[in-house]
Amino acid sequence: MTTGQILPAAFYDRSVVDVAHDLLGKRLVRVINGQRISGIINETEAYDGEQDQACHAKSGKTARNYVMYGRPGRAYVYFTYGMHWMLNCVCGPEGYPAAVLIRSLIPDEGLDFIACKRQGISQRDWCSGPARLTRALAIGRECNEVDLTGTSGGLFIEESNSITEDRIHRTPRIGIQYAGEPWVNMPWRFVLQEST
Repeated sequence: MTTGQILPAAFYDRSVVDVAHDLLGKRLVRVINGQRISGIINETEAYDGEQDQACHAKSGKTARNYVMYGRPGRAYVYFTYGMHWMLNCVCGPEGYPAAVLIRSLIPDEGLDFIACKRQGISQRDWCSGPARLTRALAIGRECNEVDLTGTSGGLFIEESNSITEDRIHRTPRIGIQYAGEPWVNMPWRFVLQEST
């Protein structure tokens, strides 16, 4: 398989909504003991600053979300519901807390590794949710703050096939009813439709 160029910091140093859109079709890569495990990103959500009532930064900087205030192109990995890890990409200028949640992948490399991590789960559901994909790619606390723009942390995102706009579906984000309007209906979730 041909590997793509790793996305540079400049890719992430933009509007979080634009980054969420543009991450569709890119390849998320995890390297463990020299083995590449990857998937094509096919669902994302944008979270945009302290004003966004669905964003972790809505109450300001904390011991949990401090990574969001750091340099763009870092991984923000947090624990939720006492059982799940979630992977986000920090976006925008340093000091402004914004991140893209990676919600779903299409498994691409290291399928034997993923199969072991997702025993008893249908292949179509291996990475079909934010907690499922972190389990499949063994992404946990150790990946928090990893620089996604290089290979040293074993987690990065590469260029892959270009995506045509007609395959991108935009909707409100999922599971954020608590945030109230206008945040509940902000069309900041992006889904890659299967090609026909």
